Amino acid sequence: MKINVFHVPLKSIKVGLAVFALSAFTYVAQAQTQDEHSNPNVRMGQKALLEGDFKNAASYLEKALPAEGKDPNVVYLLGYSQFQSGDYKKSIETFNKVISLDPKNTSAYYYKAKANNTIAVSKESKLSTSQREELLNSVVADYTKAIAINANDAKLYQNRAVAYRDLGILLGTSGTDNYNKATATEAYNKAVADYEKVLTYDSSRKDIQTELKKAKVYRDNLK
Repeated sequence: MKINVFHVPLKSIKVGLAVFALSAFTYVAQAQTQDEHSNPNVRMGQKALLEGDFKNAASYLEKALPAEGKDPNVVYLLGYSQFQSGDYKKSIETFNKVISLDPKNTSAYYYKAKANNTIAVSKESKLSTSQREELLNSVVADYTKAIAINANDAKLYQNRAVAYRDLGILLGTSGTDNYNKATATEAYNKAVADYEKVLTYDSSRKDIQTELKKAKVYRDNLK
């Protein structure tokens, strides 16, 4: 099956973003209703984040480090701001720090995985097919770790399904160095399983039904 991995719509890997974004904004709002943070750069970063000014939020929060480098909430808001600013590589580094401070932070795994998935399918990243494959496998691994922490979050299965699908597209594209029909088929099968899992939470979701059908078509048309 010949599908250009570089032209996979990025929209599909952004599903569920709003819900996780809400958690970040909720944290900031709660922080502001309590005692103000003692670090002025954190306060300015929170204010900029609530205003949707992610670049300035990242700038202020970066200035708050290393003084606040042991606070997973502050580091998380920095990673979130970097992610929303499109600075995916920096956000990955920051979310790794969050995970080291708070190993059960599923949102950190989620955004780290989404950032890596974005890079893996971007035609502008100029990665080799092997590097893209390695990156997508790391994405799957991060979603799997998050699922191990919270097995009832449909968004984690949904986004892992996207990563499996992207891996299937990459490995199932004929003419590439790492073309492997068997591995591509396995990736599509896992994508199908995850999409079906999402439908157990809400069987009426048309978007997931459509993605499930697509994954099956891609799998069944592998050459």
